[in-house]
Amino acid sequence: MKFNWKRLALISGLSLALFAAGCGSSDDDSGADSDSATGVDGEVELTYVEWDTEVASTHVIGQVLEELGYDVTLTPLDNSVMWEAVASGEADGMVAAWLPGTHGAQFEEYGDRMVDLGPNLEGAKIGLVVPSYMDVDSIADLSDEADKTITGIEPGAGVVAASERTVENYDNLDGWEVQTSSSGAMTTELRTAYENEEDIIVTGWSPHWKFQTYDLKYLEDPEGTFGEAETINTMVREGLEEDLPEAYQVLDNFNWTTDDIEAVMLDITEGTSPEDAAASWIEENQDKVAEWTEGIE
Repeated sequence: MKFNWKRLALISGLSLALFAAGCGSSDDDSGADSDSATGVDGEVELTYVEWDTEVASTHVIGQVLEELGYDVTLTPLDNSVMWEAVASGEADGMVAAWLPGTHGAQFEEYGDRMVDLGPNLEGAKIGLVVPSYMDVDSIADLSDEADKTITGIEPGAGVVAASERTVENYDNLDGWEVQTSSSGAMTTELRTAYENEEDIIVTGWSPHWKFQTYDLKYLEDPEGTFGEAETINTMVREGLEEDLPEAYQVLDNFNWTTDDIEAVMLDITEGTSPEDAAASWIEENQDKVAEWTEGIE
């Protein structure tokens, strides 16, 4: 399956710098060897949003599929375009659906046109995050910290929308603003503020490598504007089970923990390429990978 770039560019209305790359060592003969060993072949296209969590998970599951013999393409896209790509069948699947809150709007629009394989990770969370040295524990206690600014990520992200609702719903946040940027810019500002022990409030989500790198805390949310704990789900196109049953099985079986994903994320943020970080995790977690691929010969 080839990705319809022009159509998606029109749908998104965005000038996205897209790349499509196979996982792992696709330039050598390993793919052919896997085909011979497993009897599995075909093309699989996975799409993802370029959040640290989804970079990690997509590269790991993509590399597992490639090692089975599939020709795998990974395509980063904007949130809504990612969902539309799977719903339209132009991509085979994604392991990047944050539900029920973060991607709630996208699920409502596209969910009935794809197959929900359920959570691949449980206990995900979104909210406002601050360094633990800040003397505030609840959103309701905020006054004028961080110049009344919440440092956000990309416009349209669920955690940004929830932060904007929070500013509207909490009486003590009159005059506050959510400053959108990008995931990378947010973590850069967090690092700078943390190193100088300055106030900063960021849109946060877990799992995320920043919780292993810095001493952070979620602010309590008595109004419940950020909702309850979330799951990250795997979504695939209709017909994938019939077309590529082994790939469908692996995606259906894919399940791991916060510790698993944060280990890959931390490797990447410390300079390891996503491909190498994924390969390292796979090598060290063969038992778990075997559960995802059980019965595939």
